[in-house]
Amino acid sequence: MPIDPAEALAAEPRSAEIAWDHKDVQLYHLGLGAGSPATDPAELRYTLESRLHVLPSFATVAGAGMGVVGGLSAPGIDIDLAAVLHGGQSITLHRPLPTGGRAVSTSRVAAVYDKGKAAILVLRSEAADDEGPLWTSDAQIFVRGEGGWGGDRGPSERLGLPGREPDKTVERPIREEQALLYRLSGDWNPLHADPEFARLAGFDRPILHGLCSYGVTLKAVVDTVLGGDVTRVRSYRTRFAGVVFPGETLRIRMWADEGRVQVTVTAVEREDAPVLADTLVTHS
Repeated sequence: MPIDPAEALAAEPRSAEIAWDHKDVQLYHLGLGAGSPATDPAELRYTLESRLHVLPSFATVAGAGMGVVGGLSAPGIDIDLAAVLHGGQSITLHRPLPTGGRAVSTSRVAAVYDKGKAAILVLRSEAADDEGPLWTSDAQIFVRGEGGWGGDRGPSERLGLPGREPDKTVERPIREEQALLYRLSGDWNPLHADPEFARLAGFDRPILHGLCSYGVTLKAVVDTVLGGDVTRVRSYRTRFAGVVFPGETLRIRMWADEGRVQVTVTAVEREDAPVLADTLVTHS
């Protein structure tokens, strides 16, 4: 079969030097919709190099690394990109990310799960520089039609919603061209730009990158609950529950408790269709 779990898990980790500078950080932030209003001091922290801080979700694109698409070329994996969806993402921060630097990224297939009609690949990347570890990132990749070999189904990490109204609710518009801008940070999957490819994947038009929704959501949490302080984020995880089409509006609901913020994200124009679920930010 196109996925050989034993071969994928046994493959040697791949290491590469990655590098980024302030322009990469600024482009990433702009791809998330930062910079509106352009002269807002809170937005200038994302767009102006003299005031720049780094949203922790930048770790998903820094230096490209193994990447979601790149990880699918690992030994034991031979699949059709049209069958692939990003199922979930988690990041653990070991310290605040610098606005520029070099690091060694070590990537491997950490797990392969059998969901019956699909497989889940867990692609793990760990980055460290001369001062020590920076982040650990897990991408859960959903591959349609590749399950059913009788393997481990994997853990279930569903979060029940708090029994109260959200503490904060904000809405974030997704621009028509936002996927085209976001993909300049390194995810070139044609699903997000080519209408013909999107139709082959079962969509009537290109969809937004799941990791773009992921970054938009973390920015909303940082700006709304964490006082704009990106250094307070310790970890961030989500499950991608549905797609977003450019031009839609995200409704982001937040429940804040000590040391954690639970989040749900829905698409306003499609009667609050789920976008991100089981979403949790831990913080100092």
